[in-house]
Amino acid sequence: MNNTRPTLTLLNEEQIQQVHAFALQILSETGVRVDSPWAVDMLRRSGQAQVEERTVRFPAETVEWAIRSAPSGVDIFDRQGNPLFTLGNDRLRFGVGVTALYYQRPQDDSLEPFARTHMQEMSRLANSLPLYDAVSTIGILRDVPEAVADLYASLDMLANTTKPLVLLISEGANFAPTLDMFEQLCGGLAERPFVIPYFNPVSPLVLNADTLDKMRTTIQRGLPFILSSYSMAGATTPITPAGTLSLLLAELLAGLTVSQMIKPGTPVLLGMLPVYFDMRTMVNFYDPQSILLNLACAEMMAYYRLPHCGTSGSGTGWGADLIAADTYWMNTLTAALTKGGLAPFVGDTLTSKVISPCTLVYVHEVIEQCLRFAEGFQLDEAQAVLDEIAKAGPGGSFLGMPSTRKNFRQGYYTSAVFPRLTMEKWQAEGQPSAQAVLRQKTIEQMQSATAPEDSKDLTKKGEAFIRQFVRM
Repeated sequence: MNNTRPTLTLLNEEQIQQVHAFALQILSETGVRVDSPWAVDMLRRSGQAQVEERTVRFPAETVEWAIRSAPSGVDIFDRQGNPLFTLGNDRLRFGVGVTALYYQRPQDDSLEPFARTHMQEMSRLANSLPLYDAVSTIGILRDVPEAVADLYASLDMLANTTKPLVLLISEGANFAPTLDMFEQLCGGLAERPFVIPYFNPVSPLVLNADTLDKMRTTIQRGLPFILSSYSMAGATTPITPAGTLSLLLAELLAGLTVSQMIKPGTPVLLGMLPVYFDMRTMVNFYDPQSILLNLACAEMMAYYRLPHCGTSGSGTGWGADLIAADTYWMNTLTAALTKGGLAPFVGDTLTSKVISPCTLVYVHEVIEQCLRFAEGFQLDEAQAVLDEIAKAGPGGSFLGMPSTRKNFRQGYYTSAVFPRLTMEKWQAEGQPSAQAVLRQKTIEQMQSATAPEDSKDLTKKGEAFIRQFVRM
């Protein structure tokens, strides 16, 4: 079988080596600040790092050891224990989220404070759309006590999808109890991981105590995790792409090294969210060079043979609009041509403060087309159908040919949202806007998205766990 496949390469071998050298220089000369006393003590006792109070410098050989120690793939299951895929070893996977404060109603784009019902509806929506492979923490609940918001949010995700969960916990004290709840309700987290905790260092070059403590808990539980650096170029990282890439890569390699010192062989996904910061408007945003940095990070992870966690191009626009479409298309298409990993944050808008179900449904269409593009096509004698060309001859027709009859239903992309209308049909239907069609399709998709069969039982048991946790 001879398949054509489009490729996209940003860095050549010399540039990969140069970026790696820049990151190693930052780690060995500038170092990182480590805010957790137990981590500082561990690094000092290891003899593999130079420790001066909270500043830690890693020699190149220590970082290289950590890269070799971490596995190249991470096996992921659904919460029912079924194997799904191996991150790092196949195509790019997509997830929805992340940690929005508001929900954008599909009916009219108005905003509501994010609540439990929104978490439940959005998790069911994501569960119903097949090209979303994971559900990230979609929002921060505003209708429950802040002290237990993480627990209720995590429970509502768990009970309303069977897909893997990317877990973001804002209150550090709730992290271990959330894993306890998951273990009690589903069991087998380490043996059949469907939960992937997500952590951020603090740019520039700080491994903060909360991140380190959560990392250690995750590693002790035998779970994989994501370490992703978030930048605001010109504020928390250099405004030059090369400077941001080198600094963020150094942060990731520092976190990787600490994880392997805690337990060699710990599975880790590494990635960047390389946004820019507009000092005039005080808005953070994705620039086309952000997309380039995402590609560069993916190529560095491929060079290291480590799974990559990239940006989903999220946060732009004022909902599912032309502004958001620009970035989502650019990011999704280019990322689909990388060597795999996870892009876990589709659906948020208005600088990531808002989650939009319309955006979720729209980008599912984008993902389908980008994956179709990335697959290429088969090029061989059978697919060239020279016999049919000869039979049709000049001026002939292929409408009744065997290849047409066999492939006309799957031979080209057909949208599940937007019908193909002639001008006359569009006029006859009242000249609908694409936005109106998307709204209606989103509402219909949400109404038809049902909860898993065990949803009520899990919710009941999980709420009992949370009540017990509050009394403790």
